[in-house]
Amino acid sequence: MDDAILTKIATAESETADLDFKSAFDPGSVRDWCELVKDIVAFANSGGGCIAFGVNDDGSPAGTDLTQVRKIDPATVVDKVQKYTDQHFASFGFGSAPRLDVDVVVMVISGVSMPMVFTATGNYEVGGKQRNAFQQGTVYFRHGAKSEPGTTDDLRAVLEREIDRVRSSWLDGINKVVTAPVGATISVLPGEVSLSGAAEATGVRLVNDETAPAFRAMRTDLLYPHRQTELLAKVNKLLQGTKISGHDVGCVRKTHGIDGQPNFFYKPQYSTPQYSDAFAEWIAEQHRIDPDFFQKAREACKR
Repeated sequence: MDDAILTKIATAESETADLDFKSAFDPGSVRDWCELVKDIVAFANSGGGCIAFGVNDDGSPAGTDLTQVRKIDPATVVDKVQKYTDQHFASFGFGSAPRLDVDVVVMVISGVSMPMVFTATGNYEVGGKQRNAFQQGTVYFRHGAKSEPGTTDDLRAVLEREIDRVRSSWLDGINKVVTAPVGATISVLPGEVSLSGAAEATGVRLVNDETAPAFRAMRTDLLYPHRQTELLAKVNKLLQGTKISGHDVGCVRKTHGIDGQPNFFYKPQYSTPQYSDAFAEWIAEQHRIDPDFFQKAREACKR
């Protein structure tokens, strides 16, 4: 979490267009989830922002127990957003930050280039009556300290942000070409890597060589689509009979140095590890070559 975000959370006297306070959050409440999803989508559509849990609307510490909030699996948040938007949105992270000498849970949300639209209504029940946080077909944005349906001005702002981003990218590319040393080789690569088996696809290589040109995947969910649950499901399907557990994955990671192999493993700053399809296929291949592969990994961990 960068210093600007920490400073904002520590000093903000009230909620703003890019900062929201929530005194409490119950992971078992449909109402709380609907309201949270509404705010996440509104922040993402508005260019990003933060949600601080454990803070009252007036900025004072709420004093609530945030244990359950700290245990929220980011994959659950992704599923909740997808349920109401049909979009796989994972551009967020959890962390902690001080607020008036009290540590609060913070969710940092990144912006999206294309606004997310609610494809389902966020219904919940209060006192025996049906309420809704948002309606199907609406697009939410931040208006001051509120998450509200968008206007023409909101859509115009999204378009202007995207134009500015593209313009900045063009100017940066032009500057790199102009300032490149004589004799340099200039390669043009797509800004986002998509996994493809097409013959005309641009090839890239992920290596451990620190002197190689840096590579950063803008959509890590495409390059590393599996958290542990999805990885286990894929590997067990490939093994066709043998079943492994999360403990087996941990032993393989440790004994084979998987965390240092960027073609297999990625760890977001505020989320759980993510794995590539290549890692799942590699595990299955190692077991095919050596049926004792997992047993040897367990024994190596014990030693």
